[in-house]
Amino acid sequence: MKLGAGRRKSLNEISLERWDTVVKRKKRWRLRKKAVGVTLKTVIAACFAILFLMPILLTITNSFMGASEISSNYGQVFATNDSGGKVYISETVNLKFIPDMVSFSQYITVLLKSPEYLFKFWNSVILVVPIVVFQLLVAAGAAFGFTRYRGRVKEIIFFIYIILMLMPYQVTLVPNYLVSDWLHILDTNWAIWLPGIFSPFAVYLLTKYMRRIPISVMEAAQIDGAGEWQIFRHICMPLCKGAMCSIAILIFIDYWNMVEQPLILLSDEQKHPLSVFLSKINAGEIGLAFAVATIYMVPPILVFLYGEDYLVEGITYQGGIKG
Repeated sequence: MKLGAGRRKSLNEISLERWDTVVKRKKRWRLRKKAVGVTLKTVIAACFAILFLMPILLTITNSFMGASEISSNYGQVFATNDSGGKVYISETVNLKFIPDMVSFSQYITVLLKSPEYLFKFWNSVILVVPIVVFQLLVAAGAAFGFTRYRGRVKEIIFFIYIILMLMPYQVTLVPNYLVSDWLHILDTNWAIWLPGIFSPFAVYLLTKYMRRIPISVMEAAQIDGAGEWQIFRHICMPLCKGAMCSIAILIFIDYWNMVEQPLILLSDEQKHPLSVFLSKINAGEIGLAFAVATIYMVPPILVFLYGEDYLVEGITYQGGIKG
């Protein structure tokens, strides 16, 4: 018995149904593959995040331990013999993230009983803040000059800036020492300030950023009667706000952790920042080292959290006017 024409399916309809089934299977496979990829990336990123955050969490939580608990957990690491030499570690160190009993004795000692730690902290602030402020001012002027006025001589000078930036600080440490000695500023804050203020790092980054601003914008302002100062103040600086904040964060973190410069250029230990003093604390009372290290981490963390949006904006910005 033959089926009616209305109940029979043509070959084209059967092919379309099979094609739809194949497309749906491929789509499901792609979604599953994408989900597996996202899951793997998330797990790997979480592992790296935990790995990097563990020392910070260990420092913060251990700063709330008592002296006896810290000694029982890490005493073998910092033990010394009668002659002052190090003792071989024969026992496993016990890493603890949760203290048995929360104690604020380390912070009381650091903040109230031993003002030398706070003096070192303010030494760090006094050394770093002027470098950040004046390096940005110098970089803003230099970057505007490199951007507005092109020429063979200026390109050569800018290339020299790049070479100086690529050199590690240890290479230029001896010349800095000799120049500081010649200027009679050794063992003063100026020996740290001057090399930091005129560092090529900020000049390079801000110049590359400012050159992304369309030239037509500056030319339009110049046609309207704006002078160089007005172009710099009302066009370049507002558009470079994100870059300035990003560079300020990087400069602050870099010089907040400096060690070689104070050790070489400042012979007076009373002028050393807390970053240098931390190693000497470790040789003595490890409990105080945890508390001081926690206090020392607060400013960089606050600066980063406050300027995180500016940091991302400074990295992703491509130039132009928002509107």
